[in-house]
Amino acid sequence: MAQTQNTASDTSRITRAQKKYKELFMQEITASKTDPELMDILQRFIFGEVFYIGNLDDKTRELVTITALAVNQTYPQLKAHTNAALNVGVTPVEIREVIYQFSPFIGFPKVLNAVETINEVFTSRGIKLPLETQGTVTEQNRLEKGTEMQVPLYGDGMKKNMGTLPAEFADAVPRVLTELCFGDFYTRKGLDLKTRELMVFCALATMGGTERQMASHVVGNLKVGNDKETLLSAMIQLYPYVGFPRVSNAINIIKEAKVE
Repeated sequence: MAQTQNTASDTSRITRAQKKYKELFMQEITASKTDPELMDILQRFIFGEVFYIGNLDDKTRELVTITALAVNQTYPQLKAHTNAALNVGVTPVEIREVIYQFSPFIGFPKVLNAVETINEVFTSRGIKLPLETQGTVTEQNRLEKGTEMQVPLYGDGMKKNMGTLPAEFADAVPRVLTELCFGDFYTRKGLDLKTRELMVFCALATMGGTERQMASHVVGNLKVGNDKETLLSAMIQLYPYVGFPRVSNAINIIKEAKVE
């Protein structure tokens, strides 16, 4: 995730935006015929400024952007940035795994919509579908393997918190979380754990109203090796796509986080 770009002060925002836009989209910036002022502000801010703040490389930045666009269901932009991600070296499997990982957080219907969008891009670029299988668990061991992923990062707090629920729910609620989120998805190949955790936090920040879950996942990120600079860099990358209030909430949670 190391930053490889020039510093934000070495050239003008306009020059940097033109350079970064061409690297991502393989074409020059063209003036909007309907809203040139808005597009100038947008492009200079995103591609001439945001992309040069923090310690993320362009591949990670595009995955962060794809996260926000998939969670927000903004398909035209998701299609454009799927192409951009491929252009800067993100693999189709990495893109797909990021989208799949959101299933326990945003629900399967939204994930299916996003998958359909990225698959359109893959097909247009001659990428054969389906992509390689990345699952590692079986029906028999998904709870065991999920627990192995969950407990080192989050302990058994969820199970304890749900212990007062009536009858079968005290067992069912924490169990289905462990089996689905951690067993079916966190155990998959194709995306390293640091990237999975970072994208989950970005998804939670994009959703809004998830402060409790963000607090847990900041700690999870720190445990897997994503430092606060990396988390803050990801929040700056999110800013143009989710707005300042949600980014500000996430930044405050990052500031306060400590690993016990």
